[in-house]
Amino acid sequence: MNYHGYFDRGTRNVECCIIGTGGFGRSFLAQGLVVPGLSVRVAVDRDVRIAADSLRSVGVEETEIRPCQDAEAALQAWRDGAFIATDSFAAVAELPVDVVVEATGDPEVGARHVRLAIENGKHVALVSKEVDSVIGPGLAAMAQEAGVIVSPVDGDQPSLLIGLITWAEVLGLEIICAGKSSEYDFVYDAARGTLDCNGETYAVPEFAGLERLGDTAAADMVARRAEATRALPQRAVPDLCEMTIVANSCDMRPDRPDLHCPIARIDEVPSILCAKADGGILTQENVLDVFHCLRRPDETSFAGGVFVVVRCRHDETWDMLRGKGHVLSRNGRTAMVYIPRHLLGMEAATTIFEIALRGVSSGAAQPRHCVDLTAFADRDFKAGDRLEMGGHHHSIEGVSARMDAAAPLTAQTAAPFYIASNRTLLRDVRAGEPIRMADLDLSGESDLLRLREEQDRRAATLKEAI
Repeated sequence: MNYHGYFDRGTRNVECCIIGTGGFGRSFLAQGLVVPGLSVRVAVDRDVRIAADSLRSVGVEETEIRPCQDAEAALQAWRDGAFIATDSFAAVAELPVDVVVEATGDPEVGARHVRLAIENGKHVALVSKEVDSVIGPGLAAMAQEAGVIVSPVDGDQPSLLIGLITWAEVLGLEIICAGKSSEYDFVYDAARGTLDCNGETYAVPEFAGLERLGDTAAADMVARRAEATRALPQRAVPDLCEMTIVANSCDMRPDRPDLHCPIARIDEVPSILCAKADGGILTQENVLDVFHCLRRPDETSFAGGVFVVVRCRHDETWDMLRGKGHVLSRNGRTAMVYIPRHLLGMEAATTIFEIALRGVSSGAAQPRHCVDLTAFADRDFKAGDRLEMGGHHHSIEGVSARMDAAAPLTAQTAAPFYIASNRTLLRDVRAGEPIRMADLDLSGESDLLRLREEQDRRAATLKEAI
């Protein structure tokens, strides 16, 4: 596909506002200075100084940056052609930007930003997966009614995986499993008997001899590797969160609610993430999962990329492709097609142009509410405990996530993970139990909860109409 033809912008510039200038936001700001037809003159963060610093960090001159605290100042700065730094999206919500990029990662704040953007007639590129996992389908429907678009964003794995899945479907490939590699590789140094992951080094003496799958049964090797690396975290909430977004865009499910998350070398993925009948570990097909990329220090990374495992239907074709270096399973029944990268804000422009120039989302035209990311207690909690969300992964200590079948919220349903976050428990919850809506103190204003209730009402109305 010729991208210049697909994204023919003529002389048009697409104007954007970025909310949240962390890693993704700053990389997007940087691209706004070099991508033809992309203009990112508005930066919003929790402190106006952070927004201004972010603009300076990507090369915007101090004299070009205008800190703004209200709508009047922002409009004047816009007319003057300045770059705008602010701590309030409300102050810039009425500016004539085409696309708002929400990248705060904050479920409550992000929900409010998206609502406000839609109400002001702006398209939204929704980077904040925390928001999308709870109310993505509802926001897409709300935007559609307002004549705008809410979309996942290229550069992050959900949108890239949706693209790879739909590409495979257009080509008639039968998908066995689709997913991504986890956020951080498992880098094994046999000489030292250590495994590096996310900047930490772990002694893993029991891993010796488990470096390669060889002829070992896939299920046995997966279990042995998991046990040998039990000191390492092997489930990450962001991974399940991202797969929830893909599930709702592509109408797919996980094989198990917490995913298998096997530790696997790149060339082992189609041998492991395939049906048991084909020598793998899956009980179903057309499912979602994540793997931890196992490699030596001198080997290439999967780089948080995305993949599909497909069925090999024509032996002659796949024998030819194996000879060209494509990754097939041991028995040749499945193969993996993959994109070994995600470039964050550096490649978000394709989604921005898709929305503004072509009038379509990078995800589903209308996501379906198939899966909920729910909160699960891994230890005992007492009434009065606060489920504090924090850290780079926006996790909650002692709480893991599950990908459960979607359901409207009731007192007894498992709470969506990011509705549970930063809430106080009203009663004890035992280890091994879901955290239910009735367990949470839900008092106070919450755009996230209100919009989720609206999403449930929409779904109920649609069901009645059918």
